[in-house]
Amino acid sequence: MKRVLVLGAGLVSKPLVRYLLEQPDLNLHVASRTVSKAEALVDGHPRGSTSQLDVNNKNGLAAKIKGSDAVVSLLPNTYHVEVARICLDSNAHLITTSYLSPEMRALDSHARDRRLLFLNEIGLDPGIDHMSAMQIIDTVKREGGSVSAFESCCGGLPAPEANDNPFGYKFSWSPRGVLLAGRNSARYLKEGKEIVIPGDRLFHHFWQKPVPGLGELEVYPNRESLLYSELYGLEGAGTLFRGTFRNPGWCETLACLAALGYLDDSPRPEWSGRSYAEITAALVNGGKGDGLREHVASFLDRRSDDAVLDRLMWLGLLSHDAASADPFTCLDALAQLMVRKMSFANGERDMIVLQHDFSIRRDDGSTGRICATMIDYGKPDGDSAMARTVSLPAAVAVRLLLQDQISLRGVRIPVDAELYRPVLSELANLGIELRETRS
Repeated sequence: MKRVLVLGAGLVSKPLVRYLLEQPDLNLHVASRTVSKAEALVDGHPRGSTSQLDVNNKNGLAAKIKGSDAVVSLLPNTYHVEVARICLDSNAHLITTSYLSPEMRALDSHARDRRLLFLNEIGLDPGIDHMSAMQIIDTVKREGGSVSAFESCCGGLPAPEANDNPFGYKFSWSPRGVLLAGRNSARYLKEGKEIVIPGDRLFHHFWQKPVPGLGELEVYPNRESLLYSELYGLEGAGTLFRGTFRNPGWCETLACLAALGYLDDSPRPEWSGRSYAEITAALVNGGKGDGLREHVASFLDRRSDDAVLDRLMWLGLLSHDAASADPFTCLDALAQLMVRKMSFANGERDMIVLQHDFSIRRDDGSTGRICATMIDYGKPDGDSAMARTVSLPAAVAVRLLLQDQISLRGVRIPVDAELYRPVLSELANLGIELRETRS
């Protein structure tokens, strides 16, 4: 029997835990800061166990990892490198769904020396996006063609029937994480020209993109796209773009929230307990009472009847409700409101949209296009689409690794055929796959 340790029992962990408990050759231990969450996931399964986790207690963490064959870290990515170092000492493989950091990459030779696999970015985005893109790219190359342009966009959204608030968005993962991602700078290649977007201008740079069956969605750049030139073997492509999908109206509203200062995570303890109206008034240097909306509109250089002002009003940023984030930052105060007003209700479904667009040059000189799309829905009162698509790729990779179906070692992401072929095949069996159209 192989032993798997799962660190964390958050929003996306349930499908992974259930999948691994279904494997008869695995024992599973889930460690979480809130042990009741871990117990709910294991639900008394005879091959499952739980314990409380203090991730800042290095000795306690090492004791949990000792004796594990593989560790799945669903902790915040700031903890992954410390977990990885302990895994080296304990001869345990490591799987995460987070972006590969330079610090993690620096452990590659150590992992190879110990014949360990430290697999990162094996979630949705990153994860399924890598694997599905590489499957198509490798097929195109085998057929003698090349990729001249590549665009990939992904987003988690409410299903159409649950899209009932002015923001067109509901949270299926950490609100703080969503907001922090909105401060990232971005860089991509468009028809041979490098485009750089500073973080404070991210939401000013968006456009509409059609998705079959859903209509027009907004797209804005997602982090660093140029590194995928070498990673995907697309050095000859003139366009390389990775983006995020949102419903229309999101980008202009987030741009205004950023302009107001609500994406700032600097400590402001003096504002704790004050009303959102008072905080907003302070951010725009004046205005109160009935005149606050007009003052905010003037600060943002918008009409007072603008739809963005309606969204800010609906959210409660001009209300007398007290903001009580602890420690207090404007970003956390905003996240607190968003959780209150923009969470999924019982019975509502979320939706994942992932789309790849490839422009192809064939060996006979002709050109073509491949569009691959995945629209995955959550189950009412069951697993969210976000949880399924983030955690099941990691779960499948754990099974394959411990059943000796993956021989790769070192620090990796899932761009190798030895990884992506069996993982995508199993995900298709689980109802998670992209559909291609070619022209």
